[in-house]
Amino acid sequence: MRDFACPHCGQRLAFENSVCLSCSNGVGFDLEVLDFVVVDRDGIVAGDSSRGICPNLDTAGCNWVVATSGTLCRSCSLTRTRPADGDPEMPAFVAAERAKRRLVVELVELGLPITDRRADPHSGLTFDLLSSHQTAVTTGHHSGVITLDLAEGDDVHREQLRISMDEPYRTLLGHFRHEIGHYYFAVLVESSAARQEFRILFGDPGADYQSALDRHYSEGVPAGWESEYVSSYATMHPAEDWAETFAHYLHIRDTVDTAAAFGFAPAGSTAASPMSGPGGFTRLVELWIPLAWALNMVNRSMGHRDLYPFALSPRVLDKMAFAHRLVTQVRDEVAAAS
Repeated sequence: MRDFACPHCGQRLAFENSVCLSCSNGVGFDLEVLDFVVVDRDGIVAGDSSRGICPNLDTAGCNWVVATSGTLCRSCSLTRTRPADGDPEMPAFVAAERAKRRLVVELVELGLPITDRRADPHSGLTFDLLSSHQTAVTTGHHSGVITLDLAEGDDVHREQLRISMDEPYRTLLGHFRHEIGHYYFAVLVESSAARQEFRILFGDPGADYQSALDRHYSEGVPAGWESEYVSSYATMHPAEDWAETFAHYLHIRDTVDTAAAFGFAPAGSTAASPMSGPGGFTRLVELWIPLAWALNMVNRSMGHRDLYPFALSPRVLDKMAFAHRLVTQVRDEVAAAS
């Protein structure tokens, strides 16, 4: 994520800001230029009356600018279902939308295609952000539909689940990155020449999922799993191994990108930089390992758990390099066609 400044007074802005706390001007994030613009009290972009702030500013805390006033922004338009106004999960919905906007920016920066389900009802992407206040909800992905149990937005609930499931890390953004990994399996792997290489690295994606799920929860994780997988959950099935690996790739790319924006990493390591080919991934890892170690030590200095409590074995890095290559291939193909 970039280091933003108010376009009116130069005060630093966080990605979530809708008002500059220095000059009190309204601001909105413009996805087209990946930067902020000034908006007036009516939510209209200064100097461009056709554009304005997303109508979901009050409902979802959305601070994005839309091309045509009154229409939803690119992130909000991906949400198909949300809780009714007044539902106890509405604060969690706001938190989930905030995490989703960060996800969408990273996907755009990496050049990954985001096909809205309204344009492609069969394989497009959409989100169901559902309240489990009255009905049970299962977080997951199916054919381009990402479902999130908004109870995950409650810190106490999420931490209880993290501990009970013996997970070192559990966040809303982490859920979105994992589930979007399933979506990009279909986009990047399923119908491509990379499928055979996927089988070599991850296993058979067509293996019976329910049997794998039952085995995972009845027998637990295999001994020595750390040498092959990025997390214990990744051991369950090749599809989950890919989704976990892809999520960690996004974790690393975004964190290195943010570090570069604030001068903790070289400027050339931003998400906007191509980093194509094996050399690009090697460079990414060379940047990430000391950065992750330093951030973990900073967290410990504040009495917190490690920011990144994972070890990346050579086998895991091979899998991540595979994901990196597919992402950069898509980016290069889009760039060549434009």
